[in-house]
Amino acid sequence: MAKKKKLKNIFADKASIVLRMMLQNPEKKWVVRDFSSTQLLSIGMTQEILQTMEIKGYIERVKKGLKSYSILTNTEKIIVDWLKWYHFEKNEIYSYYSSDENIIKKLKSALKVKEYALTLHSGANLITSFVRTADIYLYIKTENWEKDILSIRERLGLKELVRGGNIHFISPFYKNSTFNEIQIIEGYSVVSNLQLYLDLYHFQPRGREHAEYLKNLLLTKGVKLA
Repeated sequence: MAKKKKLKNIFADKASIVLRMMLQNPEKKWVVRDFSSTQLLSIGMTQEILQTMEIKGYIERVKKGLKSYSILTNTEKIIVDWLKWYHFEKNEIYSYYSSDENIIKKLKSALKVKEYALTLHSGANLITSFVRTADIYLYIKTENWEKDILSIRERLGLKELVRGGNIHFISPFYKNSTFNEIQIIEGYSVVSNLQLYLDLYHFQPRGREHAEYLKNLLLTKGVKLA
């Protein structure tokens, strides 16, 4: 009996790039070259991801020799299944404290656009103004975490408490995609609407409520979640 091939985890870091690209342009007829051009995905890996997506019923693969392509057929199922697998806690979170009411503006001044991205309530609130919170969550992109975070902390006077804090630096689980989809809102770098939704959905307090509000608000504006 032939051994059943293990399916690719399409919600892992690099593999999710295929999902994100397809969700951003759901009507497009995708060919393998479209994904391998990112230089993060080989042709072989891309083929495995598309095969898994086909088996799971997310896409249809039309085979016409050199004119073969793949097209999304069930975007809702992708997101539902993604939420079953992904939780915000997959990221590494480091919490600090500041009593400065203008700390978010100072954080923006201390970091370049491509070096940070707001998420959770602090990112979504720039679109929704839905949840009042003093906590700021932001992904940080750096080659030397300890050195650069220490430098930021010293510059802004961020304190490390025995427990908790209101400034949360995040080392992203999705290292290869978080900073490729940044949107600028009111001058701040924010993760994509899809990543906001994924991050919020299982987050407490009020994450799922905010996630659904964000999704519905975007729909009323004619903007897709992904």
